[in-house]
Amino acid sequence: MTAATHSSSFPGGPDSVDSADAVLLGLDPEQREVATTLRGPVCVLAGAGTGKTRAITHRIAYGVRSGQLMPASVLAVTFTNRAAGEMRGRLRTLGAGGVQARTFHSAALRQLQYFWPKAVGGEVPRLLERKIQLVAEAGARCRIRLDRGELRDVTGEIEWAKVTQTVPADYPVAALKSGREAPRDLAEIAQIYGTYEQLKRDRGMIDFEDVLLLTVGILQDRHDIAEQIRTQYQHFVVDEYQDVSPLQQRLLDLWLGERDSLCVVGDASQTIYSFTGATPDHLLNFRTRYPQATVVKLVRDYRSTPQVVHLANGLLNQAKGRAAEHRLELISQRETGPDPVHTEYADEPAEAEGVARRIRDLIAAGIPAGEIAVLYRINAQSEVYEQALADAGVPYQLRGAERFFERQEVQKALVALRGAARSGGNDPLLDDVVELGSQVRAVLSAIGWGAEPPAGSGAVRDQWESLAALVRLAEDFARSRPGATLADLTIELEERKAAQHAPTVQGVTLASLHAAKGLEWDAVFLVGLTDGMMPITYAKTDEQVEEERRLLYVGVTRARVHLGLSWSVSRTPGGRASRRPSRFLNGLRPGSAAPGARAGSAAERGPRRRGPRGPVLCRVCGKTLTEAGELKLMRCEDCPSDMDEGLYERLREWRAAESKLQGLPAYCVFTDKTLMAIAEAAPSEAGELSMISGVGGRKLDRYGAEVLAICAGQEVGAGHPDDA
Repeated sequence: MTAATHSSSFPGGPDSVDSADAVLLGLDPEQREVATTLRGPVCVLAGAGTGKTRAITHRIAYGVRSGQLMPASVLAVTFTNRAAGEMRGRLRTLGAGGVQARTFHSAALRQLQYFWPKAVGGEVPRLLERKIQLVAEAGARCRIRLDRGELRDVTGEIEWAKVTQTVPADYPVAALKSGREAPRDLAEIAQIYGTYEQLKRDRGMIDFEDVLLLTVGILQDRHDIAEQIRTQYQHFVVDEYQDVSPLQQRLLDLWLGERDSLCVVGDASQTIYSFTGATPDHLLNFRTRYPQATVVKLVRDYRSTPQVVHLANGLLNQAKGRAAEHRLELISQRETGPDPVHTEYADEPAEAEGVARRIRDLIAAGIPAGEIAVLYRINAQSEVYEQALADAGVPYQLRGAERFFERQEVQKALVALRGAARSGGNDPLLDDVVELGSQVRAVLSAIGWGAEPPAGSGAVRDQWESLAALVRLAEDFARSRPGATLADLTIELEERKAAQHAPTVQGVTLASLHAAKGLEWDAVFLVGLTDGMMPITYAKTDEQVEEERRLLYVGVTRARVHLGLSWSVSRTPGGRASRRPSRFLNGLRPGSAAPGARAGSAAERGPRRRGPRGPVLCRVCGKTLTEAGELKLMRCEDCPSDMDEGLYERLREWRAAESKLQGLPAYCVFTDKTLMAIAEAAPSEAGELSMISGVGGRKLDRYGAEVLAICAGQEVGAGHPDDA
C-alpha cells in the first residue's frame, strides 16, 4: 500500500460510511487490530509516521458505529489544542462527532467549573492566564531580583514542581535528586514558589497546574463526584502517552477508578520533554501494571522514504537506557527516495549559505517553500539562517520563537550599541578599546552579558546565546570590513533587521527541534550538528545525552523525502577547525566508524545501503515482528516453538565452555535468542546457519563448523584451530 492510498479517507468519504466495517477500510493489519480491540487495557506502541492518530480515531469510530461505544462515554485526551482539534475533525468525518477530544487541562477545567459549586461552594477561582507577572511580584516580596530570563526559568521550575506534585518546602531536595539545572539558588526558588502560592490564594486565583491539582483533590475527597464522572466517561484514549507527567497520570487514575477500559498510544523514543516533568515510565510500565493488556506495535512508516527510515533506525540502534530497550524498528512503506546528504562546511556562514542554496534549488525543482524546514538545537542559531535565506531571496517563517532582531535582549543590545556609537570616543566604557569585537563585548557587558555562558539550559541560556550571536556577527563584520566602526556596525544591523521584515507566511520554516515535534515536511535540513550542540554541551548525564539523541531522532523523522544533515568545523571564516561532527552520526555518515568499531570494520566503511524491505512476519501466526528477539526467532514470543530442547542444551554447554576459554561473557559468543533460533532451525550446512539472525560472517567463520557439528549430533570441544 502506498503512502498516498494509506493517508486518504475510505472510498466515497464520510457519507459512504454506512457500516462499522467501512471504517476499517484502508487500515493496515496492525492499525486494524488497534481499531477492533475495544475492551480491556490496550497499549499502542507507535513509531513516527506510522499513522497512530488514524488508528485511534478509527478505533473510536468503529466502536461508535458498531454500537459498542456510546459517543458521550468516550474521552480522548492529548497534549495540545492543535492535536485535540485535529482529532475532533477526524472523528466528525468518521461519523463519531459526539466524542470528547480534549487536552488534560481542558477536560479538567470543564470538570472543575462544573463541580466546584457542589464540592467547594461559591465562585470558581479566576484562572491566571500568565503566571510570570505574579512570579515577579513574589520575587520582589522575597527581595530577590530576577531579570527577564531568570523570571522565565524560575516560572518553569515552579511549573515542574507542581506537575511532579512537589510542594515548596520539598523543592530543593527534589530538584537536587532530579539533577535540575536551576537558574537561582534552590532555597531562593523555594521561597519564591511559596510566596507565589500565597499570592494566588490571597487573590482567589488558580494557574493551569492548579486546574489539575484541584480536580485531583476533588476526585480524591468526593467519591460521589468521582463516580459521577466515571459514570459519564467509561472509555479513555490517551495520545502521546510518553509525555504524561505524574500529576496527569494521577488524574487519569482517578478518572478510571477500578476499571481498565483504557487505550494509550506512545513512543518512548520520542520522549524529549523530560525537563517539563514528562516521563515515559508510565508507558514503559504499562504491561507491568496491566499484565493482561493487548499490546500492538505500529512500525509501518507511511511518512518517510526507506533512506530516511534507515538513518532514523540507525540512530536508535546506538541508543542506550530503558527507552532504547523498547525502541521500534520502523519499516518504510514508501517508494525509494534520495539518500540523506551529509555535508561538512568550513564555518557557520558557509553552512547557512550552502543550506540556502540547496533550498533554492529544491524550490526551483517544484517543492513549495512551505514544505521545507531548517531545524536547529537552540533558537539563537536562527539568525545566520534568517540572514542567509533573506540574502538568497527565499521567504521564511519562524516557529516557536521571535525573530532574532525582535527578541527583547537583542533590541536592548541594539539600543546600547547605538548609544555607544553616538558617543564616539567620549564613552569611558570604550576607552583604550580599539577592536570592534571587543567594543561590542564591552557594551554588552555593561547590560549584563558575560563572556562565559550560564550553567544549564532555559531562558537565561537562550538570552546569552542571542547576545553571543551578536558578538560573533560583529567579529565577522570587522573581518569583512577592516577599519569598520561601531557606527558602521549599527547601520549594518539596522539593514539586516529591515531586510527580514518582508512577509514570510508561505516560507521555509525555521524552528528548534523541540518546536518541530508533531510536524512534517517534504524536505528537512538538520543544521549545526556538532558535539557541543548535538548533544548540547550542558547534557552531562547519560540520561540527558540519550534525550539529545532522541531529539535528533525526532528531527530526522520529520522528513518525508529529502533530508540534509550538516555541520561546520569552525565558527567563523578562517577560524580554527576544532569542531567535530555529532557523535550521534558515527557509523551513519559516510566514512565514519560506529561507536566502538575497530579499524577496518564494516562500520568504518560507512552504512550499508539497504533497499526497501517489507514487514517481517511470524512464521507461525503471520503477525508483523518488531522486537529484535522475535526477529531472530522469526516468530512471536508467544507462538509455539518447535525447538529441539536437547540441541539447545548442548549448544548452551558448548557456549559456556567457549566463553570461558576466551574470557568473554557468554552472550558475546551467541545470545540466548540466537541459540534458540539455531535449535529451532537445526541447520545442516553453512548457508542455512548464515541465514539465522545473529550469525554474521565473522561468527560463521569462527564457530560455524562446531555449531554445525553439534546440530549433527557430534561431540565437539571448545576452542578454535586459530587459537592453537
